[in-house]
Order: sequence, then C-alpha cells, then structure tokens
Amino acid sequence: MIVIDAGSPTPPYEQLRAQLARQIQERSLAVGTRLPTIRRLAADLGLAVNTVGRAYRELEEAGLIETRGRAGSFVSAAGEQAREQARRAAQDYAGLVASLGIDRIEAIRIVEAALGPAPGP
Repeated sequence: MIVIDAGSPTPPYEQLRAQLARQIQERSLAVGTRLPTIRRLAADLGLAVNTVGRAYRELEEAGLIETRGRAGSFVSAAGEQAREQARRAAQDYAGLVASLGIDRIEAIRIVEAALGPAPGP
C-alpha cells in the first residue's frame, strides 16, 4: 500500500519512489510483478501523471523496474542482480576489515558514513 503525505517536506514523487523501492527490496513486490499504469496510479493516489512518471523513471534508472512499451512496467530482475552484487561487495568488505583488524562496530560506522544520511519517509 502506498501512502502519500501531502504535508511532508519530501516531494510526492520521492515518497512514491521510496515506497515502491522499499517494496521491491523487501520482495513484497516480486520480480515480474506488473505495476499499475502511470495514469491509473496517479488517479488512485490523487497525484499528477508527471509525478508518478518521474517516480517510475527514477526506479527504471535504478534498475528496479523495466518498462515494456504498451505492455506496461514490471519489477525487474536487475533489482535481484543488484542485491546479489551488493551482498558480494559486503562479503569482500567484511573480509577486508577483518584482515585490517577493524572491529565490527567501527566497520559498520564506516559503511554508515559512506552511505550518508538515511532518506526520509
């Protein structure tokens, strides 16, 4: 379920993008799931078509969804590939910090600093 908070300082397209990305990452939207059309989702959420279109474009640029012309937009398998690549990178990082003698808490702090501040809702 997508909820857009009109009073939030976060723009509606970003709220939508973040919520869909989270659902894809948590696998509540499985690979191959067909997303609502831009017009349908805009009508359902009371948003402008361009707002939903921007969220979909950003999800597509991130590899989380793919658009197949008139067939619509679908959750992409590339999202799974990206997750696997991140998992492998994390394993490599864990091995590196262990070899350098960096403790677990410091290693996590380093990652958090590299990721920057957490995004809003």
